Amino acid sequence: MARGWESKSVESQIESARSDRGNPAKKRLSPEMAAAVRKKESLLLARTHLQQQIQASQNPRHRAMLEGALADVEKQLAATNALGQSVGGH
Repeated sequence: MARGWESKSVESQIESARSDRGNPAKKRLSPEMAAAVRKKESLLLARTHLQQQIQASQNPRHRAMLEGALADVEKQLAATNALGQSVGGH
């Protein structure tokens, strides 16, 4: 009997999980570090989105508001990077 798409997907997920377990280079992160990585990725996505909105903006007031938001996101990214360097330096 032919296997359906679902069983092939499950099989590929199992294989992926097995290969991840066999990869010693991939370290487990502490919950705090995992949260910091997620926050940094979120900030990077927000920065990219704001940059795209600024480029497309026609209204000067809206552009100014977006630029302020972008400055805030960049400040948070700098703080995240500084925190990551101080933790990594220990």
